[in-house]
Amino acid sequence: MKKIDKLILKSFLGPLMLTFTIAVFVLLMQFVWKYIDDLVGKGLDIGVIAELLLYASATFVPMALPIAVLFASIMTMGNFGEKYELVAMKAGGISVRRVMLPMTLVALLMTGIAFYFANNVLPVAMHKYRVTLYDIQRKKPAVSIRPSEYYNEIDGYVIRVNGKDPDGRTLRDIIIYDHTQGIDQTNIIVADRGLMQTTPDDHYLLFTLYNGYNYSEPTDGQNAETRPLTSIGFDKQILTFDISAFGFKKTDDDLFSGHYQMLNVAQLDSTVGSLNENLETRYAEFNDLLTHKMRSWEYYTNHPGDSSAYIDIHQIMADTNQLQRQKIISQSRINALNAYNDIKLYQSIIDSDREYINRHYIELMRKFTLSVACLLLFLIGAPFGSIVRRGGLGMPLVASVIFFVLYYVIGMISEKSVRESAVGPIGMWISTFVFIPIGALLTWQATTDSSFFDLATWKKWLKIKTRHKQETAPDTQS
Repeated sequence: MKKIDKLILKSFLGPLMLTFTIAVFVLLMQFVWKYIDDLVGKGLDIGVIAELLLYASATFVPMALPIAVLFASIMTMGNFGEKYELVAMKAGGISVRRVMLPMTLVALLMTGIAFYFANNVLPVAMHKYRVTLYDIQRKKPAVSIRPSEYYNEIDGYVIRVNGKDPDGRTLRDIIIYDHTQGIDQTNIIVADRGLMQTTPDDHYLLFTLYNGYNYSEPTDGQNAETRPLTSIGFDKQILTFDISAFGFKKTDDDLFSGHYQMLNVAQLDSTVGSLNENLETRYAEFNDLLTHKMRSWEYYTNHPGDSSAYIDIHQIMADTNQLQRQKIISQSRINALNAYNDIKLYQSIIDSDREYINRHYIELMRKFTLSVACLLLFLIGAPFGSIVRRGGLGMPLVASVIFFVLYYVIGMISEKSVRESAVGPIGMWISTFVFIPIGALLTWQATTDSSFFDLATWKKWLKIKTRHKQETAPDTQS
């Protein structure tokens, strides 16, 4: 490897790793902001949260890699142009194409890594991520009894305390409403103070109450009218609440298995084939049903399979009286309405099946499109950076955001079109097809030293045009 290649790779790999880390971090913060309500207030172990964030970060890798390659290529070539290093390389007989060669090899390597990750690592990470997030969302909030608030997260009880000591365990002026015996029995426990603690296995919450009363008032049966009130005082009483449902429970890993986001290319291809066969079977069922509905019931019953046995409806209507004709018309309307409802039902089922198949196609194509995006966006970013000749973080960042947002928006529109069957699965490549000519044009402009995209050239041209108009203005007036 030549020294010039080492210099180029050193200048390219640094921004690549930095941008990749920042992109994953930004996407991860977006995820945390979206699910912040499911994470806070549940007393989750730091290990569980770290596990969820790790799996979530892995799912962002296929999208973060193209962003990193795009930004790093613009920044590297822009720095070379701004510091006149690119001019020095050209003066030494090194073309722009040769300068881009080491970075192109890295971009190809990133393309391969992105596909391997999307096909082998992403399905596993997505499965773990979904299961862990489901367990967290299912977990109840941690027991948090605050003063002057009614706490009803424990099934069958409502608890209110007027004061809480700084130790977080000692409670003052406690009222507990016990609804475990149903609406026909009113039980209230009142205590001056109490101590709250959990068992070592965190399955039970213990309330040790001091100096209080138990109030009981039955309201059913023979006592419905009299409603006697029973009051029993106590110096000390221990209540036990089952809080095992508040613990974090691991779900079986097979819960989300088979989801299209958790399959590799071979599994997606096999699943799509099976789903298409099922759809063809449903089409056949629908065709048989529709044929049955549209035939005359008498013909279908008495002459199955005989095409010569069709009934002449005009002759039948001529040979029957008015009442019989009305019955025939009424029955025909009922049959037509039933056929129409069956058509709508089957159409809805078929549309749902087709959309489900399209989602598999989308996931299958995405594994390729996001991988190819690494090379495609590099072929846009590197020549663009050499043309604008602006390094640093400003211009590369703005250009990267514009290019990637454009690529992403076109991709989202294409994905929606594929999902709704407006276009076939090849529609997932529309953003790639749009950017290929742009990349080819930019590469041609950069390698041929064309000044078409050079802002300085356009400014100079505008100044010349303005000066020419000013010089010719007197002659025009005369």
